[in-house]
Amino acid sequence: MTGIKAVQMRTRLLVLAAFMLVTTILPSSASVIRAQEGSVQVIELTAKKYEFSPGPVHVRAGTKVQLEITATDHDHGIEIPTVPDGAEKSAAPGIVLTDPQKCYRLKKGEKVTVAFEAKTAGTYTFRCCHVCGLGHHGMKGQLVVE
Repeated sequence: MTGIKAVQMRTRLLVLAAFMLVTTILPSSASVIRAQEGSVQVIELTAKKYEFSPGPVHVRAGTKVQLEITATDHDHGIEIPTVPDGAEKSAAPGIVLTDPQKCYRLKKGEKVTVAFEAKTAGTYTFRCCHVCGLGHHGMKGQLVVE
């Protein structure tokens, strides 16, 4: 290898090593909110014995959102209301789901994506909709649209 090629190769290896070091040192958490992909905010959630994490989830009104949810201990479900807490059930939807379902089934270890547009400010309390044990009725989370 010539001197210039050897320097280029060492530089590439150093850059690769630095990248690998940074990506392993930075915390990896379910609460990570990934950078805007197009104009969609991607939020990772976990569902486990009787909680959704992280919580509460904050988004801005007018944002397109993808919740990527993984059940970590056994099957769960998620039911997301389309009107904010305290609003009439007949009110115009403040959350417009891309693929509306009464209950999104969350199978253990499988990532499920729930996509929506957050239109109206308010707090939307979501719940587990698949009986998951004694604490099932208390398993809820909050989506806060600001």
